[in-house]
Amino acid sequence: MPTIGTSLFLIAIGAILKFAVTLHVAGIDLHTVGVILMVVGCFGLVLGLYLLIRSSRRLDVPPL
Repeated sequence: MPTIGTSLFLIAIGAILKFAVTLHVAGIDLHTVGVILMVVGCFGLVLGLYLLIRSSRRLDVPPL
């Protein structure tokens, strides 16, 4: 599912910006951008797992 892969990618990029980058850019705080990306990635991961579980439950119902 692309949602899970994209979410893991966002979490990884966010962690790199938060913990590994020491570059200072005028007008933007890269640490804050990293935290935002990690939060969005976590939300997407939870949503992707929910959709995956919901779709697998739907397949278990026998047809009438």
